Amino acid sequence: MQRDGKYIYCIIASDYDVNLGPIGVGGRGDLVSTIGFDGLCMVVSDHPLSRFVVNPENMLAHQKVIEEVMKEFRSILPIRFGTIAATPDEIRNLLNRRYSEFMELLKQFENKVELNVRGNWKNMSMIYKEIDREHVELQKIRAEIEKLPDPVARNGKIKEAGKLVEVALIEKKEEEAGKIIDEFRKSVFEYKHNKLTGDSMFINTAFLVNSGREIEFDNIMADIGAKYHDRSDFVYTAPLPIFNFIDLKIFPEKWEM
Repeated sequence: MQRDGKYIYCIIASDYDVNLGPIGVGGRGDLVSTIGFDGLCMVVSDHPLSRFVVNPENMLAHQKVIEEVMKEFRSILPIRFGTIAATPDEIRNLLNRRYSEFMELLKQFENKVELNVRGNWKNMSMIYKEIDREHVELQKIRAEIEKLPDPVARNGKIKEAGKLVEVALIEKKEEEAGKIIDEFRKSVFEYKHNKLTGDSMFINTAFLVNSGREIEFDNIMADIGAKYHDRSDFVYTAPLPIFNFIDLKIFPEKWEM
């Protein structure tokens, strides 16, 4: 017979039991509730210990549960997707051992939310033309390529030019992302860069913001969008759990950050 463990979503401070209904990961309609120790709780639902499916549906369900918790609690510590404890007692023991640490983290991140900003250049040919104009060394290499009759030598110079363009593109992304981040510095506590995908994406950054300042962030984002409307497209998320600023993982008898 398949044995259930406790799938873990996040940590909260609560003196009462929380019941969020049958919205647990796995699609079985498992009840999401809490297991606590002295006012420190983990939000959990039942889930088979021996089988966990990594798919978009479960990832979305994990996030949705945490977002539901955010509606009621001002501070949460999200747990990494796919974390399952064997028993309620294991959870209580872990909460006991690191009680003061988790309480301190909850205090540190109280009233904090995460907002993510992604930006893409609209016209990459224009960006590459800018790189050509801005780099004298690249201009010299391109001029040399035009004069070289030997195909092998030409190919060598073309590769050299390509490498210079790659480096210049990275530098240009960093420069442009820096300008965007400067606009937010007075409104955020911290920021963290995430991986860029494709040549056109120049910013993919998570911002840690005090809950209640989202309208201020919205206004800055609107100003940025208007300022760069001919050059860039921006997308940013609604307030999210602080996934980028804390990463708690649970292993048997051990917690790591």
